[in-house]
Amino acid sequence: MKFAGFAKRAFTLSGKGLVFLAVGLLALGWLLNTPPGLLGKADAVGYAVCHRIDARSFHLGVRQLPMCVRCSGMYLGALTGLIYQAVTARRKGGMPGWIGVIFIGLFVAAFGVDGLNSYLHLFPGSPGLYEPQNWMRLVTGSGMGLVVSTLIFPAFNQTVWKNWSTAPALPGLRAWLVQLLLVAFVDILVFTENPLILYPMAVLSALTVLFILTMVYTMVWLMILRAENRYQRFSELILPLTGGFGTALLQIVALDFARFLFTGTWDGFHLG
Repeated sequence: MKFAGFAKRAFTLSGKGLVFLAVGLLALGWLLNTPPGLLGKADAVGYAVCHRIDARSFHLGVRQLPMCVRCSGMYLGALTGLIYQAVTARRKGGMPGWIGVIFIGLFVAAFGVDGLNSYLHLFPGSPGLYEPQNWMRLVTGSGMGLVVSTLIFPAFNQTVWKNWSTAPALPGLRAWLVQLLLVAFVDILVFTENPLILYPMAVLSALTVLFILTMVYTMVWLMILRAENRYQRFSELILPLTGGFGTALLQIVALDFARFLFTGTWDGFHLG
């Protein structure tokens, strides 16, 4: 019996070791085969999720940022929402009420309308509702980012924690207004296009892509393994989070490879 217990623990430890080794090797391979430098790695993340059209991106001097204005706004908005909920809601897993539904509807509609209008302007002579502006891309992207954080934060709590609360993570109008003020502040900072602000914001937006995908894939793995609602501390989540991060990175690797195979360059798309 003692030998059987020892063998089971050894098998479990070896399985964990393989997960950590596989994810480590994947990360090392990605780091060695993507553009150099911190912004180069951020470029490779943006390359997997964003068109990176040069004319629709902010720049550090002549250098394009890793993601377009809309995607930058979306991921910075999502990060702001996640941080706000992590501070104020902790393990609350209740979905928003009717006030939240109204805000979500407005943000999704604005994102869709402005995105479609911008897309139509890619084709000369096509009808458009108005002339696209980067500030509108930033604002509507940020609103969509809040939608993402509003849905993913309580879903993560519902899936992971044993002692999650059914109270809404965003309980009412005040919470939404505070979030909007925080996001508006971030947008104003970004729109100054000050290099001292754009550089860290560019890195943060790329890290947020990995963070959100890790949250999503961690939930997926827990559901596949039927291990939901078993955890009480973050230290217990190291293995599921590693698996989620590895899957997120695998998705980015696959998209990077496919796009590079198709275009032969790490640059974004150029209009004209």
